[in-house]
Amino acid sequence: MAGKTGTIVAVLAGAAVGAAIGILFAPDEGVKTRKKIKDGALAKKDELKDKISELTETVKSKFGVAKQDLESSLDTLVANVEHKAEDVISLLEKKLEDLKNDAKSKAASAK
Repeated sequence: MAGKTGTIVAVLAGAAVGAAIGILFAPDEGVKTRKKIKDGALAKKDELKDKISELTETVKSKFGVAKQDLESSLDTLVANVEHKAEDVISLLEKKLEDLKNDAKSKAASAK
């Protein structure tokens, strides 16, 4: 993405410089030349704004998808951990019950 942005900016900058140089060397009055440069710069500024907005939206959409994927993965992980925790608790409760039964049976046989 960074390579594309740099390329787009370089192309736009090159086009703006080329247009400005072409206007400066054109045989025209100074007032008309300055107006052409100003108009050309404003047009390039608007074009650059549009490109930046487009790139911003592209980046936002890509990060939005990544954020949704991360949230989904996190939800799945939490659900799995909760399930495993319930399994561990059940196993520990069963072991505790077994230990209590063994202790009762040993106490009864010791009498």
